[in-house]
Amino acid sequence: MDSSTNSLDDVSADSSAEFPDRASMMEVRLQAQEDEITLLKSSLADALRRLRIHDQVLQLLKQQVIAVNPGAARVLSQACCSDCSTSSRKLSSSSASDGIRHPATRVRRNSEKLGNPERQRKRLDKKAASSANLLTRSPSLENRAKELIASAGSPGSRRGTYSQGQSIKMFIRGRPITMYIPSNIQNYDELKMEPPSERLELDWVYGYRGRDGRANLYFLPTGEAVYFIACVIVLYHINNRTQRHYRKHTDCVRCLTLHPDKVRVASGQTAGVDKDGKAVQPCVYIWDSTTLVTLWEIGPGTFQRGVGSVAFSFADAGSFLCVIDDSNDHMLSLWDCTKRTKHAEIKSTNEAVFAVEFNPRDSANIITCGKSHVYFWTLSGGQLTKKQGIFGKYKKPKFIQCFVFSLTGDVLTGDSEGNILTWGKSAADIKTLGKGAKETYQIMRQTRAHEGSVFTLCALQGGGLLSGGGKDRKIIRWSADLAPERECEIPEQFGAVRTIAAVDEEELLVGTTRNAILRGTFSDGFVAIVQGHVDEMWGLATHPSQNIFLTCGHDRQVCLWNTEEHKLDWCITLEEYGLCADFCPNGSVVSVGLSTGRWMVLDLLTREVVSESTDGNEQLSVMRYSPDGSFLAVGSHDNFIYIYSVTESGRRYTRFGKCNGHSSFITHLDWSKDGKYIMSNSGDYEILYWDIAAGCKLLRNRFESKDREWASYTCVLGFHVMGVWLEGSDGTDINALCRSHNEKMVAVADDFCKVHLFQYPCPKLKAPSHKYEGHGSHVTNVCFTHSDSHLLSIGGKDTCILQWKVIGGGVGNSQERLASASSTSTSSPEPATS
Repeated sequence: MDSSTNSLDDVSADSSAEFPDRASMMEVRLQAQEDEITLLKSSLADALRRLRIHDQVLQLLKQQVIAVNPGAARVLSQACCSDCSTSSRKLSSSSASDGIRHPATRVRRNSEKLGNPERQRKRLDKKAASSANLLTRSPSLENRAKELIASAGSPGSRRGTYSQGQSIKMFIRGRPITMYIPSNIQNYDELKMEPPSERLELDWVYGYRGRDGRANLYFLPTGEAVYFIACVIVLYHINNRTQRHYRKHTDCVRCLTLHPDKVRVASGQTAGVDKDGKAVQPCVYIWDSTTLVTLWEIGPGTFQRGVGSVAFSFADAGSFLCVIDDSNDHMLSLWDCTKRTKHAEIKSTNEAVFAVEFNPRDSANIITCGKSHVYFWTLSGGQLTKKQGIFGKYKKPKFIQCFVFSLTGDVLTGDSEGNILTWGKSAADIKTLGKGAKETYQIMRQTRAHEGSVFTLCALQGGGLLSGGGKDRKIIRWSADLAPERECEIPEQFGAVRTIAAVDEEELLVGTTRNAILRGTFSDGFVAIVQGHVDEMWGLATHPSQNIFLTCGHDRQVCLWNTEEHKLDWCITLEEYGLCADFCPNGSVVSVGLSTGRWMVLDLLTREVVSESTDGNEQLSVMRYSPDGSFLAVGSHDNFIYIYSVTESGRRYTRFGKCNGHSSFITHLDWSKDGKYIMSNSGDYEILYWDIAAGCKLLRNRFESKDREWASYTCVLGFHVMGVWLEGSDGTDINALCRSHNEKMVAVADDFCKVHLFQYPCPKLKAPSHKYEGHGSHVTNVCFTHSDSHLLSIGGKDTCILQWKVIGGGVGNSQERLASASSTSTSSPEPATS
């Protein structure tokens, strides 16, 4: 590891403070512009496709009209030529007039002219009316014309009725999406939408936030380790291997501290934004670790951006709590836990602050450290004053990472230079500075400890000290006079040492920068008891018959997890990052799609690559086996779906065909139950259907697919899941959804850190649902286990995997519920579990 990597580790804990809000705003604006360009392109492509379909309809009409009245050919030809010349003139004039405009404006104007579905309908109706006298001579020809017009995709009004059935229209970012109502629904308007009888209960949390945290791991007298990830604080019993969860936080937890009574806990969270764009204020909760009852909420409205550090006082049995927020001035505030009032507040520094602690002998003395500073604070008369530590002849490190108090009262700091500095109070130098001189805090001793940063220091009851290194990944035990006694090195796969918690004089818990918690001793070494991903996750797949699931993400790790034993079975590292995955129905292999267009098939037992291929040079977004495992569909960002025939129990793959017709990247796809058809969604909110058995043929008449049954349902756009969308959605608000195997419920992963549970089917907008919190970032994927006993959800930047237990449940399948629903739909508030 070079010095640049070490520097990144040094500042990881305060990355949010180093970057201004303007960068985030620019990223949001850039994403919005990219979405707008995608929409404009898709609108133009959709308009051109409709024109082609329209020409085909006219040709068929002409042929059938001529069969009835040969003299009508000249009339129709003149009408077609006249219309074509008019369209050409319009296009030419628009191109000429728009020639000096911004390209985006020109695309928008053309898409408005060509892509307006109402205007297309009027043009089509006008042409039909021009030959009405001919059509009325033959009832069969009139019916055929209506059939062709319906198949051309004319949506009619908001809800259209045709000879072959009905349709309903929804809008995403102003674009109409027509859904055809299945034949078994007689009265769509009378359907009643209800929340599912099933509910979710948080069962297990996989992962730990060690990559950018400090002092975030403690050991309780109950035998539980306390740590956090996303919005959940986990209490994990290290012997019984059970979890409890504190879930009061509404955004990512940033810091944690333990009260001197070893029962009460204080935790602070970052600021956030809800789905309406309103700010979620940061706050601090003080809660009971035995009962998980919240004792006091400090804030909201008190802190800015987030809470970075918290600490209880010791000398007065924890009567005060010190809080430092993430504002520009890193406001330091003292709170009286007995009176529940703010006792004092002051600006601390413009630099990043990493840690704060009370002097265990005197609650009037507080220490803070961070980027290039150590401050010694004194509380007197309700006012705080500070003195900066003097480095003197010693090199001033870029970061003071951590500190502890020794038994003698000295302050020991660990820094980015790998040194442990011993600080002491020096008497005022009156001889040199005169009568106004004051006492100072200076370095008394420098001890070389680690190569790279000293990320953590842990004081032992006997007076000894533990230090954890970054670059060298070492844990060293020191005597009271800082003489090294023992040391060990943790495995490279777990990263550097982030924090240490002592279980007793021998056993330790170690949090690492690669989001793992290790348990062990110097003699026996360390093993991982908690593991997780270290970067954004997107790929999630559950095994067809076993209680295991697979995840992959931007950290290039492919991980196989066991839902019963709540552990990681195995993990491999790839050359590129994985974005999607699916198990073969026989359960022996799993396919993983990568960011470069390459995909591979892994044997679950040997972890070996049994097959690999490359389709295009853009990232893959979905892998999906057909129900019998005879085909594999690969959805790509190059707008194609590649179909492979599968033989030799999922170990041999041969290109069968390619689905070409989408005008944007593929987002989701599903196979029909008979394995002959595919339904797919794309980035421009398009729903297409494909006949794979007929050679990957695009089915232009989507009406014919309205009654088709699907083996899975992960497409976010479709009649049966239309109700999962909120009014005003921009098309990216829902990242993924998954129908349960019993076809009773649909789980939804949204962009606002929530997991929703809907009844399946839910074909009416504003369908009620159960809503669940826990993730601290956009939820990227959800998936039910093979028996529908659990639901898995994965987060983006929070690197968190949540395992939910499905409780309750009614009787009857989706078809029975859909056909029998007859009363008016009512919406109810979305309940949030706690």
